[in-house]
Amino acid sequence: MADFIIHCPNCNHQFEPGDSIREEVQRELRGQMVEWQKKKDDEFRLKEQQLQQQLQQKEQETNQRIIEEKQKLEAEIQDSIRKSITADFENQLKMLQQSAQENEEKLKDARRKELEFLQKEQALKNKEEELELQLQRQLLTEREKIKEALMREEAEKLSIKEQEYQLRMKEMEKQIEDQKKLVEEMRRKSEQGSMQLQGEVQELMLEELLQTTFPFDKVEEVGKGVRGADCIQTVRNQFGAEAGKIIYESKRTKDFANDWIEKLKADMRSQGADIAVIVTQALPKDMDRFGEKDGVYICTFTEVRSVSLLLRNALLRIAEAKKSQENKGDKMSMLYDYLIGSEFSEQWKAIREGFMTMKISIQKERDAMEKLWKAREKQLEKVLLNAAHIKGSIEGIAGADAVNLNLLEDNDTVQID
Repeated sequence: MADFIIHCPNCNHQFEPGDSIREEVQRELRGQMVEWQKKKDDEFRLKEQQLQQQLQQKEQETNQRIIEEKQKLEAEIQDSIRKSITADFENQLKMLQQSAQENEEKLKDARRKELEFLQKEQALKNKEEELELQLQRQLLTEREKIKEALMREEAEKLSIKEQEYQLRMKEMEKQIEDQKKLVEEMRRKSEQGSMQLQGEVQELMLEELLQTTFPFDKVEEVGKGVRGADCIQTVRNQFGAEAGKIIYESKRTKDFANDWIEKLKADMRSQGADIAVIVTQALPKDMDRFGEKDGVYICTFTEVRSVSLLLRNALLRIAEAKKSQENKGDKMSMLYDYLIGSEFSEQWKAIREGFMTMKISIQKERDAMEKLWKAREKQLEKVLLNAAHIKGSIEGIAGADAVNLNLLEDNDTVQID
């Protein structure tokens, strides 16, 4: 079965659906997130630099304004003091007769003004410090606001990206599920197939098997109009003579139907067959292998070769037995004439002459061998007798255990017929 390929609508790339799609989408999203995070970091640093520059500029302007106000105030105070001192000196010059009390009052007034100047200078310093503190607070507040805004923006974009990713994943899962369903449906249809096609395939295989196994037999297909039968095997012997017929019915279903037997028996009678065989995928419930039921043989496709061979041999033997019974009386007469004829008499005479010649030759060889055996037995007896005399003499002189002069072992015996 061919695999299903998904085509990319943009680049027309072909690929199989699977976990690689999820991994590719995840890598693409991670790359986009890294680029987007880098871009946002650069924007944040740029905005921070701009804000630092603005704050520095504001600080410089504030410092410049404070310095100018300080210089202006000092100039006013100096001018006031100068005018006051000038007036004092003029008054002193003009009014030398003024009392020490007036001079003291003027001194107090000068001290008071000096104190006011110092107080104003301290107030300016305090104001400068307060302005700097406010600027720092404002800077921190602005930083927090910018950070929160960036975080909200980032969270929104992440949410949008996550939604898009989820949607794309759902779409891919839906496509993969649809493809799986389509593949499963096509696989089921392919496995199921056409019952008629399956049956025809087994019929063709059965005919081919029979023709290959029995090349001298005649295997022919039964016409489609004949119900219940598929092919007929005409059995022939080694001389080409017809010995019988076997009719076959092929079934490839999940359940066995008992009415197949009666239909095939009817076809057997109509076709003049001697034996009926059902080759089926599903055997009857009371059978687990090849067997016979109601006069019809039932087997599977794997057993049909052996079953056909047994049934064919049975038909051949039956045909030979029938052949031997034909013209029995004529055969007996021919056998009697042959037995009393000169041909059989001469052949039997030749066999008898050959047999007598062989018997006489064997008898002569036996007589000669027996004569030779008798001579050798006498020689052996003579040797044993002389050896016994020598043994007796030596044992009488040296003792029985001095020398072993036995020609035979203790367990050996000599048999002389």
